[in-house]
Amino acid sequence: MTEGLKYSLFGLVLLVVLVSTGCETISKEPQFPLEPMIELEEISNDTIVQFEEGIRIKIKYEDGDGDLGNSDPDINSIFIKDDRLENADEYYLAPLAPVNSEISITGSLDIQLSTTFLLSNADSETTKYSLFVVDRSGNQSNTIETGPIIILKE
Repeated sequence: MTEGLKYSLFGLVLLVVLVSTGCETISKEPQFPLEPMIELEEISNDTIVQFEEGIRIKIKYEDGDGDLGNSDPDINSIFIKDDRLENADEYYLAPLAPVNSEISITGSLDIQLSTTFLLSNADSETTKYSLFVVDRSGNQSNTIETGPIIILKE
């Protein structure tokens, strides 16, 4: 094989790879399911002192039609349940994309929980938090759970 033919063949292969890679990148937009998906990214503390320290939960979210959050502050979208309690606490979430758009969105949310306390007279308790979100269409996300969190008396 001649030197010139080798370079031409190499150039052709390189061009095909670059073009196919470029086309794939340009034509694909993030596509997610219409139901929101969440993932636990981080939790600030796994041991806290009652009445003194809150907990920050960072989650990653994806939503195929971008309808997470509400413009009406009386409608809650985040549900967090302390496993020691029967019912979840509800939290407001502002719209994460323009209200009338239908776009795929992804990002992270920092959720700051207020201080908590022991439910018994013990010196400590252990709990977990379960969390899910609901979009404006009523689609509920998967439920994620923190690891154990120890709450100390003082």
